[in-house]
Amino acid sequence: MDVIELTNIVKTYDMGGAEQVVALQGVSVTIRKNEYVAIMGPSGSGKSTLMNIIGCLDTPTSGQYLFNGLNVSEMDDNALAKIRNKEIGFVFQTFNLLARSDSLHNVELPLIYAGIPSAERKRRAQETLTHVQLGDRVHHKPNELSGGQRQRVAIARALVTRPSIILADEPTGNLDSKTGEEIMMLFEELHAQGNTIILVTHEADIAEHAHRTIRLRDGKVESDQPVKNRRIYPRAQAS
Repeated sequence: MDVIELTNIVKTYDMGGAEQVVALQGVSVTIRKNEYVAIMGPSGSGKSTLMNIIGCLDTPTSGQYLFNGLNVSEMDDNALAKIRNKEIGFVFQTFNLLARSDSLHNVELPLIYAGIPSAERKRRAQETLTHVQLGDRVHHKPNELSGGQRQRVAIARALVTRPSIILADEPTGNLDSKTGEEIMMLFEELHAQGNTIILVTHEADIAEHAHRTIRLRDGKVESDQPVKNRRIYPRAQAS
């Protein structure tokens, strides 16, 4: 089953006057349910623009984007917001946590926007934090957590709505190598449990955790192929 189907996606930005920048030039990509895909490319390749379109944070200038069969390329802002909140779990390099709120409240946030009652929100947030091995850190604020723990809170927040896909933008960029490996092990486990994961990264060793790599250059798909030398964790294989 295709979760994402992009056909001839073009994205052009007006820079003022007659100047335009073409960030994507006819990109066509299909991602199936439970795939684990890395999107790579140098600065200026279009990978961030592609991530924003996949995540419904931006709309294409032309082309068609089907998300779970729905044509999101023609949706208005309210409809796009509903897709983002319900169907896509975002994990950012900078964590994007509320500094004055504890882990439980940070994870609850998407459920608040979705109108879920308080008792159910807290139950699901607690359950999801336990799932990412932070069940004993629910009342800790971000400044009381390590970088890796903060990223786990961010991953729990992405998971709590039970989204169709997890979209991770440079999720290890602010972490040391050991903590980064722990976070990638968690992504491996989440994929083994049935989650669709799209990872945007410029780091080759991080992309090796995925099953498939899409490389962009100058706004076009340069290559789209399986990862040959995947990093596999015994723990993830057993889950």
